[in-house]
Amino acid sequence: MLLADARLRALFDIKIFVDVADDIRFIRRLERDVSERGRSMDGIIRQYLGSVRPMHLEFVEPSKRYADVILPEGGYNQVGVDMILARVFMALSRRR
Repeated sequence: MLLADARLRALFDIKIFVDVADDIRFIRRLERDVSERGRSMDGIIRQYLGSVRPMHLEFVEPSKRYADVILPEGGYNQVGVDMILARVFMALSRRR
């Protein structure tokens, strides 16, 4: 959501979008809400279809275009993570 707001984007040196497949996002939400929040599967599905998914499509997915880096595989992409870390360390060393 941060990338959807131009005022916030202006504050970042590097903008990263961690891309996660729809089914993985839903399964994570389902598991979390059942185990940690005691919610019913029906309630989780209704909320996901009624608000979570539409808001993702309207705000989160389009904000991807503002990212400097799109990290696929939900962040489980070691090459991508290593590239981002190298960039961050380089930027930090320049500030010293």
